[in-house]
Amino acid sequence: MNIITSYAHIKHNQVSVNGEIIFQSNPSLSLAEFLSEAYKALGVSYPKFHKMDAQCKLGFLCTEFALKETNFLLENDLSKSAIILSNAASSIETDRVHQHSINDESNYFPSPAVFVYTLPNITIGELAIKYKITGENAFFVSEQLDADLLINYTKTLLESGTESAIIGWVEVDGLNAEAFIFLVEKQKDTNKNAIFKPLNQTSVITLYNQTVWTH
Repeated sequence: MNIITSYAHIKHNQVSVNGEIIFQSNPSLSLAEFLSEAYKALGVSYPKFHKMDAQCKLGFLCTEFALKETNFLLENDLSKSAIILSNAASSIETDRVHQHSINDESNYFPSPAVFVYTLPNITIGELAIKYKITGENAFFVSEQLDADLLINYTKTLLESGTESAIIGWVEVDGLNAEAFIFLVEKQKDTNKNAIFKPLNQTSVITLYNQTVWTH
């Protein structure tokens, strides 16, 4: 049986894990400031984080929080783990930065460090590198979180050799920044901290709406 074992949700400068807000910062902080504070609160050391664009940072942090109290990386064959993400704006925020760098023909300095992030699936690449996940991956663009699409695609993978997955929504577009990541695994008795929700649309939508944000 495939189940959702953990999830994290980042929105409104707050971090929620399994429905409980565990970190929040001043709502007036910029996204960059919030991401920096959340990274410090997480207590990890991953220098490459500081080179990522905002969308990758957001996806990285949300995934880290979802994984933190789990044995996902220890108990699953990472060569058979998938990463499936989606959003509405693709990589638009970094695209704007890149476009700005090439608008002025007299001051034309496009940065490879920016350009590399002008594809949304770079977020998947950053996660795959960090966790040494070498299974299937896909990044979908849809107007809003499409639970049916994500679930149906995941179930197809699970029926053809995939054994676990990191799934969710990672969006940065101007002032709109949100990430929602959930883990899917085969049910194990050792998953003491697992929330044990069946992999279906009702579960995903319920978990997505479960957090009561304080601001």
